[in-house]
Amino acid sequence: MTVINDVDLDALRHSTETLRTDPTVARATFSVDGSWQGGYRITTRTGALTQGGERDGTRVAKFEMTSDEPAPALGTDTAPTPAEYVLHALAGCYTVTITTHAALHGIALKGIRLSLEADIDMRGFLGLDPSVRPGLQQIRVDVDLDAPEATREQLEELIALVQKRSAIRDTLANPVDVVTTLV
Repeated sequence: MTVINDVDLDALRHSTETLRTDPTVARATFSVDGSWQGGYRITTRTGALTQGGERDGTRVAKFEMTSDEPAPALGTDTAPTPAEYVLHALAGCYTVTITTHAALHGIALKGIRLSLEADIDMRGFLGLDPSVRPGLQQIRVDVDLDAPEATREQLEELIALVQKRSAIRDTLANPVDVVTTLV
């Protein structure tokens, strides 16, 4: 077994080949269920994961996430904000993408440090200025990689791959069909 960055490279290559030969296995649906906790607080729990048409119920309510808003935004500051969860999701996906592609390219990592910031103009959220989008206007990510045996060029190529392959970055950077239904 070959392991780079705590990733079983043989298993990764086997999974990659499986996805190449059977694209239906590559399709996955993630789910969460949420309950309002009053004010600006919500608690969500993971739902079933469906991959390749197979439903995995072992993830139902396995993990719990709560969000709130800080006191200056009229919340009770009991949990991260939804915007902070977006940054966390991007940081998590960058970590997976960096680790995977570094392993595939033989780059041994000793550490990854990510610093993320996002800007929002609340006038859009409150409908005070129709020219202002309600969402995040810009997200900045600083990536510090500790890879003593890699060249600067290799690390720059790795970050270029992250820009192309991160699922969450792609989700944030491109239009996604979001369907909201009152039940």
